Amino acid sequence: MKVILLGELRGKGGEGDIVEVAQGYAENYLFPQGIAQPATPGNIKQLEERRHNIAKREEKRIADAEALKAQIDGKLVVVDAKIGEEGQLFGSVTTTMIADAIEKQLGVEVDRKRVGKGQALKTAGVHQVEVNIYREIGATVSVQVGKDAQPEPEPEPVVEEAVETEEAVEAEE
Repeated sequence: MKVILLGELRGKGGEGDIVEVAQGYAENYLFPQGIAQPATPGNIKQLEERRHNIAKREEKRIADAEALKAQIDGKLVVVDAKIGEEGQLFGSVTTTMIADAIEKQLGVEVDRKRVGKGQALKTAGVHQVEVNIYREIGATVSVQVGKDAQPEPEPEPVVEEAVETEEAVEAEE
């Protein structure tokens, strides 16, 4: 069934696009939610008359998305988490935590569904996370998990030096 989208539908298209969808999906979800309308000859004629307004709104959305990209692309965000030995977390850093950190530290509100494609971070350090802003416009944010970028160094080198010293003392005797 062909429908005219009245807003952006992820994976299908944007406002004013005519797309093919399953009839049940259109009748049970898109039409009741006001996301789409049937692509009848009358509705298509009305769409052609509104094309200019739709194009202006699309230009504004793209300009806003580019401005948002400029604000967050390449920036570093710190997410505090409990880190165990060897850099493993006692859980994971979720997209919600990353979105909240971006909002608090950079002052930019980002939808958690557009952060990192649902991947949770499970190790300490600096990770590159993709943020989908609008359609093909995206930004990369560096997320530092933990207060410092690396886990605390282990005290083994000190122990090894002490063992070498004891061996040297035993060898001298």
